[in-house]
Amino acid sequence: MVLLAHSQFRRFPVERWNFEDPPNVAVLSDKGIFRHGDWIAYVVHENDDDDDDNDERGSWQFYSSDTRDRNESDMILVGLQEVVDRDKSILELADLPKGWHAWRSSRSSPWQRAKSRPLGLRDDEWRP
Repeated sequence: MVLLAHSQFRRFPVERWNFEDPPNVAVLSDKGIFRHGDWIAYVVHENDDDDDDNDERGSWQFYSSDTRDRNESDMILVGLQEVVDRDKSILELADLPKGWHAWRSSRSSPWQRAKSRPLGLRDDEWRP
């Protein structure tokens, strides 16, 4: 019992968990990250306020370096802590605002960030 409590403390270190969302919040992940050990190349923190079909308001999505088009069957629901356990650099994105995305060109590259285009706007209608 003591080992389990100690293990949980190490897994959810309060001083390092800077996400607004709890560690067990459900997030979308590319299956390749969990099934094939692919590295995380692209992260989206949705601004779901502009999506009438989504009640989540601020969901996270994690994509591997695989550049092919994906559909729903390529994605799985996992806990945010599971993503962080796979890649500690995700902790650097805890303050990524809703409506922004982050990317990197390799596993060891620094994360870059930018505001995402709102849903329903074409490229020529949007100014970041």
